[in-house]
Amino acid sequence: MNKKLKESLKACHALQYGDFTLASGKHSKYYIDIKRASTVPGVLSIIAEEMETEMKRRGLKVDMIAGVVLGSVPLAVALSLRTGIPYVMVRKEKKDHGTGKLIEGALEEGMRVLVVEDVVTSAGSSAEAVAVLRNAGGKVDFVLAVIDRQEGGMARLAEIGVELMPLLTAEEVLRG
Repeated sequence: MNKKLKESLKACHALQYGDFTLASGKHSKYYIDIKRASTVPGVLSIIAEEMETEMKRRGLKVDMIAGVVLGSVPLAVALSLRTGIPYVMVRKEKKDHGTGKLIEGALEEGMRVLVVEDVVTSAGSSAEAVAVLRNAGGKVDFVLAVIDRQEGGMARLAEIGVELMPLLTAEEVLRG
C-alpha cells in the first residue's frame, strides 16, 4: 500500500463521507475527490511522483499520456512534466465549435498511450477514452489510476484488453 499517497489524500480532505451519486450512477457513502487533491500542488506532485514510480516499476514505455477531460487532465499534465512524455486531452464529446476534435494534442498513428485516471469505479469513462484513442490510431494497453474503487472497473477494462494499474484501492484508502 502507498502510505505517502494515502496520507496526503487524507490530509487534503479528499476522502469524504456522506451520500454521493457517482459518475456511474451508483450511490456511495464515501467519495474520493481526486479533483480536490489535484488542486493542491504538493498532493498533485506526490500523485505524479507515484505514477512515475509505478511506470518505472513495471518498465512501462509509452509515447503519450492521455487525460480525460476534466478530472484527469491535471494528472496527465503533472505526469508529463515529471517524465517529459507529451500528453493529450480526451473529450467525452465533440464540441460544435473550433476544430470539433475529441482528442486535443499531437497523437499519431501507432503511438503507445497511457491513460491516466483519477478514480475508476465501473471504468465507463476509461473505456470510452480507450475507444477514442484506439480509433485515432493509438495503442492503449494500460490505465493508470490514482484509486480503484473495486466496483468492476478492472474487469471491464480487462474485457477490452486493458490492464488497470491503481496506485491505491478503495479498501486501502478506507482501512484505518
